[in-house]
Formats: sequence, C-alpha cells, structure tokens
Amino acid sequence: MATDSWINESLYPDWGQRFLVKRELARVQSDFQDIVIFESTSHGRVMVLDGVIQITERDEFVYQEMLTHVPLLAHGNATNVLIIGAGDGGVLRRVLQHRGVKRAVMVEIDGEVIRLCKEHLADISGDAWNDPRADVIVGDGIDYVKRAPDSTFDVIIVDSTDPIGVGEVLFTDEFYQNCARILTPRGLVVNQCGVPFMQADELRETSLRRGQFFPFVSAYVAAVPTYVGGFMTLGFSAKDAGLTTVPVETIRDRAHDAGILGLTRYWTPEIHAGAFNLPPYIAENLPK
Repeated sequence: MATDSWINESLYPDWGQRFLVKRELARVQSDFQDIVIFESTSHGRVMVLDGVIQITERDEFVYQEMLTHVPLLAHGNATNVLIIGAGDGGVLRRVLQHRGVKRAVMVEIDGEVIRLCKEHLADISGDAWNDPRADVIVGDGIDYVKRAPDSTFDVIIVDSTDPIGVGEVLFTDEFYQNCARILTPRGLVVNQCGVPFMQADELRETSLRRGQFFPFVSAYVAAVPTYVGGFMTLGFSAKDAGLTTVPVETIRDRAHDAGILGLTRYWTPEIHAGAFNLPPYIAENLPK
C-alpha cells in the first residue's frame, strides 16, 4: 500500500527519529508483538517491532557483521553456534559464512517475524534458511537454553529486542546462568546492550548479571546509523579472558581460513580489535 505518511519510533519518550513511508508492506499483530515492515525513501525496507526500529536494509550489515564475526573469530574454533532471536535471518546468514561451523541452531519465539522477513526482507537472509547446517526452531529461547545439555555450544549470539516486552526475559540471571552452563570451556556469549548514551543502565545492569556467571565480562561497539544516540554496545561474556585481545594478524588468519575475507562491508580485523577499546563514558558502565 503506497503512502506518504511518516512512522515515528517510540523507543524514547522525549527523543527519536522518523521515517517517510514510501510503501507499507505488512502490518501484523502476532501473539507476541506488533510487526510493521515498510519501504522507506532513505533506508530501503525497514522492520519495526512494537514501535521500535529493528533493522533496515541499508545498514543492517553493520550490526549483523559485528554481532557475528567478532565472537566467532575471537573464539577461533567455533563449530556449534546458538542464535537466540534474529528472526530476519541476517545473523544466521553470517554465521553460516564461516566454513568451520558445523551446526547453527536458531531459536526465534515469533514465527510471524520469520515468515514476514522471508517474504519482505529476503535479501537480508540470503539462502541461509536452506543451508543444511541450519536448524531453525520457532520457540522460546529461555526454554531452549534451560533444556539444552551442558557444553553444547561454542558461541551463543543473542539478537534480542531491548529488555522490554517479549525480549525482557533474555536479560535475566537464569538465562545467563544457563548460557554459561551450555557453553564449552572456551565458550562465549554476545548480546546487544543498547546505545549507552541513552541506555547506560542496560549495559551496566546486564554486565553485572553476566558477571555472576562468567569470569570475564566486557563489551565492544559498532556504529549503526539507525540506532540513534551514538555507538551500539554488544556485551561480550567469556570463560577465557584472552579472547578480546587476540592479535590483528591472528584474526586476519582466522578470517581467511573461515572464508569471510572480502565478504564484509563493516567488519575488518582492525575494526574487530579496535571495537574493544571503549570510550570512558561507555567503559564506566562495566564491572571494575
């Protein structure tokens, strides 16, 4: 449906952004959330969940590459990967770009998100849904990690909404405790922790929670234009404290072996290493 209306993001009560809607593609109230997908004049196709911008075609590569390539290459030998959320398929696509990955389990609670993204945002996922290494489950990520056997995964990637609504349960003590349990001895988990200029409490509180179950807790940054307010932070919780200080050349060698060099538009070995060097206003929200 063609329109000339604007859609206003509702994440913050007193500040935000808006998009000119060229054409509305879908508007669905699922069992979990309100889903809108529209074509914008500036950012290509855009998905909005409960009034909050989640992803745009124009800059999704920044978030997806950093959420995926950083943990997999920091680990260096990840063969089993668990993805929580990420119903657009972009994280799954990037995980499967790594030759060494044997199995990628993706658990998305809202099947409508997957269905609508397959229909309207197919370029984001590419052919990931058909990869034989992919195991896509429509279900509750909390329940999945609770039931998964010990030491099952090398890397867990949590691509959730903010800790409100359907995404709130992915920021609890129980969830992080189970993540630590089902990770292998060198395992790690990454999760989005908001824009600290506007959401410092999110990074601070989740870091304290993760610190109860992981010996090493840090964060790294990515500049995603759509996530207004400056750097987006991605929480990094590991059983091995050395995973954030892998030399650039080692990261480059790992990326070459994984087969991702030349496939990225934001991530590079240098960006990877530099992303952990946090400005003081962000670093002050991490455990001392």
